Amino acid sequence: MRFNIINDEFINRLETLSLNMPNPMQGYFGGVHRTRTYGNTVEFADFRDYNLGDDIRRIDWNLYSRFEKHFIRLYVDERQMHIQIFVDCSASMYKGNKDKALYALRIMAALGYLSVQNMDKLTMRLMKGDFAEDPCGIIVGKNSFFRGIGQIDEAAVFDGDCNLESAIVNCENLGSNDGLTVIISDFLTDSNWKRAVDYLVFKKRQVLVVQVLSPEEIDPRYKGRVQMMDSESGDVMDPKNMKLKITKAHFKAYREALEDYIRDIKDFCTSRGALFISGSTATPIEKFIFQKLFEIGTIK
Repeated sequence: MRFNIINDEFINRLETLSLNMPNPMQGYFGGVHRTRTYGNTVEFADFRDYNLGDDIRRIDWNLYSRFEKHFIRLYVDERQMHIQIFVDCSASMYKGNKDKALYALRIMAALGYLSVQNMDKLTMRLMKGDFAEDPCGIIVGKNSFFRGIGQIDEAAVFDGDCNLESAIVNCENLGSNDGLTVIISDFLTDSNWKRAVDYLVFKKRQVLVVQVLSPEEIDPRYKGRVQMMDSESGDVMDPKNMKLKITKAHFKAYREALEDYIRDIKDFCTSRGALFISGSTATPIEKFIFQKLFEIGTIK
């Protein structure tokens, strides 16, 4: 199935934004993210005393004439980051509400476009089972990005289950201290996704956790007797499947459990220095990107 992830209007709105890296990173020369080190751009940052071996071309002779002491001019350093985006391609992201899969892919596309607009390297991965597929490799530049989105559109199949921990931890070329990792999922999973976040934090990567839920998952409206099925197991005999008569008490218990679960995700991410946002597909995608991501400082 083709999702038609992006259109010209969507891209034009993204042109006004940029991806923000609040923490200092190592990265590579060539991007537009400021660091706490000094480099070779033309933007002045500070002075320091001259030390033997420094480039004499950086001596500020105006200060020498005033203080009779040599000072070196320091300039802002800018780095190229590696932005890595993981999308959960399990059945729960598609069955029952196809909008959730498209929503997740559009968030990936938006953050990916902002990355290449910042001249950063980009990797977009689709998590299926225990692995994370990389249909388009490392992307640099807008032309490569548009080709990559076409490849993602063809490769994105939402089916089966997804082990978030294994798909991320076993992924090659994650890098260390050189950019942002985004995990997009509904997090309705038995896999230990927290260990994946811990591993990324250990690798000194910035982490953004994005939870995407459908309106039916946030506020279900079922009545009477229903057959509850695990969309990811594919086994009608799975013990998680059951027949249930829905009552008001069930609705109340479900909403409280969902609120507790979302709070647990947020608290865990905060304790690890990761960012977290949760949203509904009922929210227009532009509002989600322009408001929610702006509020947590991921875009500016």
